[in-house]
Amino acid sequence: MKRILLTVGIIIVAGAAAAWVFTSGNGDDKSAKNDQVTVERGNLVEYALAVGQIEPRNEIEVKSKISGVVNKVFAEPGDFVKEGEPLLEIRPDPTPLELAEAKRNAERTEIALETLQREMFRMEQLRERDMVSDHDYQQLQRNLRDAEINVQLNHERLELLESGRILIGETLIESVIKAPTDGFILEKMVDIGDPIVPLTSYQAGTPIMTLARMDDLLFKGTVDEIDVGKLYEGMTAEIRVGALPGAQVKGELTRISLKATTRENSTVFPVEIRITDNDGRVLRAGYSANANVVVDRREDVLIIPERLVTYMEDRSVVDVPSRSDNGRLETEVKLGLSDAINVEVIEGLEEGDVVLEKPLRSLAAN
Repeated sequence: MKRILLTVGIIIVAGAAAAWVFTSGNGDDKSAKNDQVTVERGNLVEYALAVGQIEPRNEIEVKSKISGVVNKVFAEPGDFVKEGEPLLEIRPDPTPLELAEAKRNAERTEIALETLQREMFRMEQLRERDMVSDHDYQQLQRNLRDAEINVQLNHERLELLESGRILIGETLIESVIKAPTDGFILEKMVDIGDPIVPLTSYQAGTPIMTLARMDDLLFKGTVDEIDVGKLYEGMTAEIRVGALPGAQVKGELTRISLKATTRENSTVFPVEIRITDNDGRVLRAGYSANANVVVDRREDVLIIPERLVTYMEDRSVVDVPSRSDNGRLETEVKLGLSDAINVEVIEGLEEGDVVLEKPLRSLAAN
């Protein structure tokens, strides 16, 4: 019985030892494989990042040439309108004092015109007798023309206050505001009952709506000063729209600002990218987006992870396996394009070569 128990014990101990040796050996092989990378061929692309948003090339702000209050609205945000179609109607809303003053001014200028006309009649009779100088006659003619213009202006102002519609020369000024061009209504700033300040040479006027063509869109953003020196107009760009994950929107760099701006304590340069392919997606004004401008591209080149490279003052080195005591040999390499993850190897390594990971450094104090 003792012999049987002893034999079973020996078998158990031997099995455990074998299992430990087998497991330890496999772990070393796996660790060794994880500590090395094989040089292989691949593609590299260097990008310059621009941060911004999608905007229409031209966004028109519609304003009124007459004052009043909004009476009717014919178009809402999102509607497509053609040039000349009505957007809204403004009802003239003069104060009683403004209306009274306009009527009195019209009457006053009519009286002044009638007085000058009678005076002109008398002067023409005197001129036939050579009793009036040419200077006095010409001065009265100028005064008469000015009086006629004043009568016309005051009647037009009164008509505009009363009806909201008037024809001045060949220009029709009316209370119905029409679309200045084809496009989509992006925003409506007023509603029925809101007061409207007119657009004049001395005041900006009340913005009513914004209108834009959505078939001509731009990416407008900024590029860091570190990257702007690599850019030139005509470069292709890949645009990632936050609201459309997976969309392959493409564009072409069309403008690089000559002047920098400061944003969050960093120097950046505004850029514009014309969208050439929207990938069949609906792009909306104001979408936030990032644009990767393609600075350089390499295909079918030798690459390794850039984390394996140690940069010195005048050279770059990697570690390869060696039969020396520590099993590592420092090898100098000549590098090319980098995408911040992988780097191109021009000289020093061949396809299929093995490169070792950098040894881990302990943070514990000795």
